[in-house]
Amino acid sequence: MPHLSIDGIRIEYRTIPGDATRPWLVFLHEGLGSVSLWRDFPDKVARQTGCRALVYSRRGYGQSDGLAAPRTARFMHEEAEVVLPKILAALAIERPLLVGHSDGASIALIHAAEAANHVAAVAAMAPHVMVETISVESIAKISETYETTDLRARLSRHHRHVDDAFHGWARTWLSPQFQTWSLGAEVSRITCPMLLIQGADDEYGTLAQLDAIEEVAKGPVQRLVLSPCGHSPQRDQEGAVLDALTAFVERVRRASALS
Repeated sequence: MPHLSIDGIRIEYRTIPGDATRPWLVFLHEGLGSVSLWRDFPDKVARQTGCRALVYSRRGYGQSDGLAAPRTARFMHEEAEVVLPKILAALAIERPLLVGHSDGASIALIHAAEAANHVAAVAAMAPHVMVETISVESIAKISETYETTDLRARLSRHHRHVDDAFHGWARTWLSPQFQTWSLGAEVSRITCPMLLIQGADDEYGTLAQLDAIEEVAKGPVQRLVLSPCGHSPQRDQEGAVLDALTAFVERVRRASALS
C-alpha cells in the first residue's frame, strides 16, 4: 500500500480509478477504522458512481505511523482543518465529495464547514455532532471487551499500532474534557448538499444527531434511516446505502453542471 508523507508522518492510502469528469470521493473512516476495514465498499461505490476515490488511514490507524502523544478533545478538528487539506493538496484533489462514517463523518462535517466552496457535498453515515449517553456507555463497554477478549488481536490484523488506534479513540471519547464536545457551530456554516444515513438501531448514537444537523444546516439535507441497521450502515444495509450514495452523487454532479 502506498504512503504519503504529511509533515514527516507516513499516511497509508489508496486510490481507485474512475471518470476524471466526476467528483473525487474521499472516504473518511470510523473511530476504529482503516483502509482495510472499509473492505471493498469504496470500490463498489466508485464502480457504481463512476467516480475516482481516495481511501486513507489516519495517523495511528491502519499502516500509518503511530501517535506521538495522546489525542486531544480536538482531534477531529485537527484532522479536518490541518491534515485533510494537506492530503487533498498532495494528491491534487479539488472539490471532493466526502463520504464519512462515524468519527469520519464528523471530520467530513468540520472540513465542509471550514473549506466551504471547496467541498462538493458530504455523505455522512452515523455522524456525531454531540456526545450522547449511549455513545459513552457503548465505548465504555467495548473498552472492557478490548481488555478481556480477543478484540485486540482481531484489530491488530488491521492496525500496525493497535493500542494507538483503540486507546486514541476510546480514551479521548471517555475523557471529561470531551463530554461537552459539539459541532453545532460548525454545522450551521455548511452550505453544500448533505446526505445523512443512520441505522435505527445504532448503538453509538440516536437520531438526535441527524435532527441537530438538519436543524441548523444552511444547505439541502437528505435523510435516510435504515432498519434493521446498527452503527455501520455500509455493512448492515450495503445495497440500500450504495443506491442512496449513487443517486446522491448523480444529483450533486448534475447540480454542479447546471451552476
